[in-house]
Amino acid sequence: MINRTLVRSKVIQTLFAYYKDEGSTPLAAKKELLKSFDNTYSLYMLLLDFVNEMTTLYEEREEQEKERAAILHEPFQPHRNFINNKFAQQIFNNRQLRGYLKEKGYSWDVAHESLRALFKQITATDFFAEYQALEEPTYADDKMVWRRIFVDVLADNDELETALEELEVALDGNDWVVDANVVISYVFKTIKRFTEDSGKDQSLLEMFDTEEELSFAKELLQKAIAGHDEYMQMIESHLRNWDMSRVAYMDLIILQVALAEIIEFPSIALQVSINEYLVLAKEYSTEKSSSFVNGILNSVIEELKAENKLLKAVTLEE
Repeated sequence: MINRTLVRSKVIQTLFAYYKDEGSTPLAAKKELLKSFDNTYSLYMLLLDFVNEMTTLYEEREEQEKERAAILHEPFQPHRNFINNKFAQQIFNNRQLRGYLKEKGYSWDVAHESLRALFKQITATDFFAEYQALEEPTYADDKMVWRRIFVDVLADNDELETALEELEVALDGNDWVVDANVVISYVFKTIKRFTEDSGKDQSLLEMFDTEEELSFAKELLQKAIAGHDEYMQMIESHLRNWDMSRVAYMDLIILQVALAEIIEFPSIALQVSINEYLVLAKEYSTEKSSSFVNGILNSVIEELKAENKLLKAVTLEE
């Protein structure tokens, strides 16, 4: 699940916090990095469990409407496609999900009002009404309505952010809001993987795509911290008519991690590294940061090439 793109992002976030906390140590930074990965995976599990929360709310609404119809002596027409959704039933019974949430003690209980607001948004959509109107939804229909919910409703959703903030407070500071859209993309991928015959044993995504990603994360953080002074000197020597103190702090962190990767990980293609950090500069820093980071990196790389200090990485790329 956690790939190198997310690893780079987490290392940058961890380094930023590390330098802001003057009493921190490299070991503490490593622990925080690993905790951030665990938090991201917990959010993935909670968002899968969101399926159960919405199904329960719909069941409650159906029961209330049934009771109201009985009191008023009006006919009641049940709409049970959403309740009988076969994908949702698989999620509810999934062994891996149930075991993880039980072990962690996680639930959506403290965000009940935000969940109700999200429920109203979901049930007000046209695609939800179209799904409920189907006479006999297929398993593909059942998965599709949930894919639409995650992508069309939950992505960039203020109510979801509020719900996650409430959970963060209740669960002592897990930082989930910043990863919400990334993790939604993982949930989308998971839904596509589900098969009807896998039942409650459907496998979910593992925390890391491979063990190499975890090793890369720990080593990248360690190399960035260890090479701090050297990388800062490189950056400063390539500033043109610009004082180091005027450079955005996040830009320096991004450049530090980028240089650590470019210099210390020769098996990663040079242009891949550059492109990844330009995207991160756009995401985490100022409007002009991407072009600034690009200029400094290209200048440093040209110098390293001229001094024959980047031969392996250049050879592998070409």
